[in-house]
Order: sequence, then structure tokens, then C-alpha cells
Amino acid sequence: MRASHSVHTNRLAGQSSPYLLQHAHNPVDWYPWGDEAFAEAKRQNKPVFLSIGYSSCHWCHVMEHESFSQEDVAAILNKHFISIKVDREERPDVDDIYMTAVQVLTGSGGWPLSVFLTPDREPFFGGTYFPPEDRHGRRGFKSLLGNVAEIWTARRGDIQADAKRLTDTVRRAMQPRPTAGASPTPTLLDRAATTLSYSYDGSWGGFGGAPKFPPAGALAFLLRRYEQTGNPDTLAIVTHTLQAMARGGMYDQVGGGFHRYSVDERWLVPHFEKMLYDNALLTRVYVEAWQATGNPFYRRIATETLDYVLRDMTGPEGGFYSAQDADSEGVEGKFYVWSRGELLAGLDSETGAVVADFYGATKKGNFEGHNILHVPVPRPEFAAERGLSTDELDRAIKAARGVLLRERAERIPPLTDDKVITAWNGMMIGCMARAAAAFDEPKYIAAAGRAAAFISSDLSDDDRLRRSWRDGRAGPDGFLDDYAHMANAHIDLYEATFNATHLERAERLLDVLQREFKSGDVPGYLFAPTNRTDLLTSNRPMTDGAIPSGNAIAMTALFRLYRLTGNAELRDRAEVIQNAMAPLADKHPRSFAYALIAMEFMTSSPRELVVVGALDHPTAQAFLRAIRSRFLPNAVLVAGSGSVPADDEADLPLLRGRTPVDGQPALYVCEGFTCRQPITDPSQFFDGRQKQER
Repeated sequence: MRASHSVHTNRLAGQSSPYLLQHAHNPVDWYPWGDEAFAEAKRQNKPVFLSIGYSSCHWCHVMEHESFSQEDVAAILNKHFISIKVDREERPDVDDIYMTAVQVLTGSGGWPLSVFLTPDREPFFGGTYFPPEDRHGRRGFKSLLGNVAEIWTARRGDIQADAKRLTDTVRRAMQPRPTAGASPTPTLLDRAATTLSYSYDGSWGGFGGAPKFPPAGALAFLLRRYEQTGNPDTLAIVTHTLQAMARGGMYDQVGGGFHRYSVDERWLVPHFEKMLYDNALLTRVYVEAWQATGNPFYRRIATETLDYVLRDMTGPEGGFYSAQDADSEGVEGKFYVWSRGELLAGLDSETGAVVADFYGATKKGNFEGHNILHVPVPRPEFAAERGLSTDELDRAIKAARGVLLRERAERIPPLTDDKVITAWNGMMIGCMARAAAAFDEPKYIAAAGRAAAFISSDLSDDDRLRRSWRDGRAGPDGFLDDYAHMANAHIDLYEATFNATHLERAERLLDVLQREFKSGDVPGYLFAPTNRTDLLTSNRPMTDGAIPSGNAIAMTALFRLYRLTGNAELRDRAEVIQNAMAPLADKHPRSFAYALIAMEFMTSSPRELVVVGALDHPTAQAFLRAIRSRFLPNAVLVAGSGSVPADDEADLPLLRGRTPVDGQPALYVCEGFTCRQPITDPSQFFDGRQKQER
């Protein structure tokens, strides 16, 4: 956190959010979001200036330095406005409302979000980043403040009328009333896949042009379509994109993990911040691609990314941190880039040039005189060009990464936002559990279990979740995506451990959603609980944004838990959401990728795989390895010792009456809770796959 030269502190000094604490020494008299600020605005008859951002946001830092740290700007704000600062990661509900308002006003949005409100919380003007002075045709912040203050005094009635009209528009946009619709069909799913393929970039992978955001949801959906149809063109879209991203500068070639997005179409130049949710969502797709193809490239990228999370993004309590900044020493990307000379100096002469060439590092550089490391030529081709075996090249690159990582650790690192966000932890817990099972890697399941236990102990109270935690303090009450992602995480943990408490926890979380986030008979859950009183309007999110739609993830959890438990009420809840979202997903598949994944699950006649017998028996272990190493997205997995469950096992319908065969573990393959004859030979469930890295 950047030190301040001022001894002044404001009301943000008592907050736990790193983003708010970055502004605690501003001369601006900031308030945190809450009734006190709006009451003061009414008392003083002043408009509210609302600034929303997050700790790893580059332009948020710029505006803080240029404007909020400056006495002359602060003097205007303090005289004419009540100023509120919000961390969008702690209060995504507030952010969604006022981002929608700015998008209505300007046609676009972003962060920092700068919005002017009446004391009744109604927006009347806004934008994103403003320079302090008029610059290059862009309105300066100081002149804007003066103009708003003048109009507020002279034409307050007009402002209030405009604010009410804008508020009505925002309310309509944020409270869609989807019709009941109809159940999705395979034809709808095929159309969605075809629509996605139209925007596929056949040259560089991904969809559309620059800037390119990692399309984890679309890739996961297309991988499932490939599993159903066997269409090689669908698989090629997924594998090309995954390889292009992981070989580009979007991927941290030294330390592992993905940056936020690519500013170009080639995935070369990233916006250097790293978000926990991106790495969770993407890594899950790389795990699935390995399961679908057997190509070790995908396993390597997945394990490097998860190892980065364990090394740099995991707190001593077990929770996963939120983000890492793009900037260090005030320069975006400085921590991550290299000169060719630095690479050669850090490595021995025999391998230094090979490694520098492998990572595309030149004397001229590819980014402001330095090099963003990337892999312009795939490993097998590069090894062949240099007369090396792929094993020799792999050993050289692995050793070089270790050296470069130690050297980079001597640099001044970017800020790590060390708050723990429940929804994002749910994503990473689920990803870790899936990877642990697929790769048979105990450290990942251990990390997933620790994080889940931390959420249950420090961010939960009687099944009600809190949104965030930092430095011993829990943040606001949880939102839809916190419950949905944690429910899915517990289902993933059950399938990785067969500990029944995870299914019980998932069901309780989904019950809280049904009780406290459901409003009337309108399909879908509200983003915030129905008793939340500090918001201008409620929001019922259906579309995916930077993270998946909370309603899509809730639907996924409900369907999965139904298939595991046989509780038809869970299915019925999910189908109400599914049937409302299906027409929207048909028209806009890129905005409904995670809803399409849930629909794919239920339209595919998902299988129930039941392993019975002593789970530490070699045959049971062989069954589990055979199942978990395959891509089986439309299946659920349960296991138990026999027809009478042990104390720590789930009493599931799928386990009742299923027994070992002649005392040996067996696998029952079921559909619709009806099982075929048991399999006793694990090789009957194994399909050999070509394993060649690209």
C-alpha cells in the first residue's frame, strides 16, 4: 500500500478493505457506503459524489494520485459534496446499480466509476476516469465538480427530475421479468455452439478482436458440446484458444497464473493485474481439456497456475486472496517484464540463449523496450529446431523458471489484495478439488479443504455467509454468488472426498438462497437478500459478466445436488430458472455460457457413477482414477462402503442396495437413478488416449 505524506486520516481509516485503506489518508473527507453519509447529504442539502473501484485497478490508482490526494481537488469535494468511496469487490450490489446508470448515460462503463447522486441515492450524472484538468478533449475533474455544484444550486429541481427518470430506467434494467419459457433442447445447445463459432478468431483463438478477455465459460460449454457430439471443429476452437492464451503474455510464463486480459488480439500484451476468479475459472477448463484430450500441456498449465495460487495467493488461515495489482513502483507490468540481457545474465551460458529464444526475448523487446515472455513456437517444434528432445527442453525450461522466479522475487512486487472474498474462494475451492481428483494430487485437496473450513468458521454464521474477510474482520452479508459458488464448491469437495458433510452444507446454503433471495414468483434469485435496505433497487442477475451469473451457478448447484440426492424439490427450483433463461441463452450465448453449461448437464441424461466397497482397496482406487481422469462433465460421482452407510458416509438413494460383488469393490453406472449390472474390472471403464504435448 502506497504510503502517504499526509498525517490526515478520514473515515476510511477504520475499514478493512485494502482499496478503502489506500484512500484513508486522502484530504478528501470520504465516507464509507452507509446511511450516515446520505443522512449528512440531506442535512447539508448537498449532492453525493460516489467513487467505486478496487485495489488492483490501474486507473483507480491514477485518479487517486492525480485528484483525491490533491488539496485543491479535496477542497472542492469537501465544500460542495458528500463523498463516498466503495470497494466494488466488497459491495458488488452497489457497483452493479451505479454501473448500470453510467452505462445508460454514456453507453459504456469501467473503473474507477464516478457517479453523482441526490441525497436519496438516485444518480443523475456519471462517468469513469476523469483527469484533474481538461485534457485532450476529456473533461477535467475539477471543472466537472464546479459545474455540477453550480447546477445543483441553480437547477436542483431539474436534476432531481432527471435523477428520478434515470432511476426508473435503472430499475427496469436490473429487474428483468423473464417469462416462463420452455425447457432447453439439444437443438438450442447446437445453435448456441454455432453462434459462438461465428465469432471465433481462427488466427489467434478466442472470440472477437482486441481487447480479448479469457472466455472460460464459452470454452467450457464448447468442450461439453464436443463431448456430446464428437465434432472435431468444436474441440479445435477450445484447444487452439487454450494453447494460444497459455503460450502468450496473458500467461505468466515464469510464475504461473493468468493476467486479467490481453490488450491485443494475439494474447501477447496483457493488462497485468491477476484476479483469483480468472485463475479459478480458467484453470478448471485446462483440467477439463486434459481430461478430454490427455494432452499434458493442459495439465502443466493447470498445475503451474494452482501452484502460483498456493505460493502467492493463499493466506495463513487458508483463504485465497483476491487479486494482485498490475503496477509496481508506479509502472504497469514492471514486475513481470525482462530484458534479454537479464535472462542471459541470470542463466548459465549454455542454456541462457536457448531459454531467451524459447520465450521470444529480443534485444529490442516487445513492450516498452522490455520483453513480455511468451512462447512463439510450441515446445515440440522448438525442441526439434534446436536438436533437443522434448524431455531435455522441459528440464531446461523448468530449471530456468526456478532461477528466474527467485530473481524476480528480489524485485518490488505489486500490491496483493489480501482480502478473502467468499464467492471467489468458492470458485477456487471447486477448481482445486477438481484438479486434486483429476491429477490425484493431495496438496490441492488439502488446500481446498482448508479454505472451505476457513469460510465455514470465519465467514459463516448459522449458514449465512459473509461476503469478505480481512485481518480478522468479516465484511458485509453475502450475496447470491457467494452462496451459489460455495454450494458448488462443497459438491466438488464431496466428489473428491466423499465426506457427507459437504453435501449437507451445500443443501443448507441453497436453502438460504430459497428463503432469503427469492422475491415473489419471478424466476431467479435476487443478487442481495430481500431484507437489504440500503440499496436504490434490487438486481436479479441473469447474464455472465467478469464472473458467471449467480443464477446460472445456483442452477448448476441445484441440478447437481438433485442428481446426487434424488431431492426433486431441488430439480424443480432449478428448472424454473432454466426455463426462464433458455430463450435468452438461445439469443445471446456468450452472455449465458454458464447457464448453457447447466442446461447441457440436464439435457444430456446425466449419469450417476456409484463406487461401492472399501475405498482404500486397490480396485476401488483404480475405478476412481479411471473415472476422474476422464472428461465426464455430465455425471455425478458417489461412493460408499456398501448398502449400510458408515457414520461418515452420505445416506444417498444411489448407495442404497448397492453392494460390493463377492466382497470386491464394484462400479454401478446409473441413469435416472436406475443402475446397470455392476462392473468389477476397472479396465472396462478405461479408454486409452494419445498423450502428446503441443
